[in-house]
Amino acid sequence: MHKSIQDHDGALNLFAQARCKAPTLRKFFADQEYTGKLQNRCLLETECLLMITKKVVDTGFQVIPKRWIVARAFDWLSNFRRMSKGYEHSPLTSQNNIFFNMITIMLDKLAHF
Repeated sequence: MHKSIQDHDGALNLFAQARCKAPTLRKFFADQEYTGKLQNRCLLETECLLMITKKVVDTGFQVIPKRWIVARAFDWLSNFRRMSKGYEHSPLTSQNNIFFNMITIMLDKLAHF
């Protein structure tokens, strides 16, 4: 059984794992929840910058740089029935579903290229 932790608390471990799998990574993007000490620790422990996408206050609708990439990816994934809700009990099963679904999306885009 996996221990439940908050995103903010598990972020550094995730960044370190990503850096090990992709040594050429130099930047991570996150929203304002991840500001503060985590930025310094990320730089010291992974040698990568943690860039915070900040929301502009009182300007109406405005696209936040880089955030649309994540929002669009989640939108694509939600089109798959098993990804529309939290059906899976195992995080590994959810991870594999994401991999297979993203492969399906990429193949579909390549087929229509």
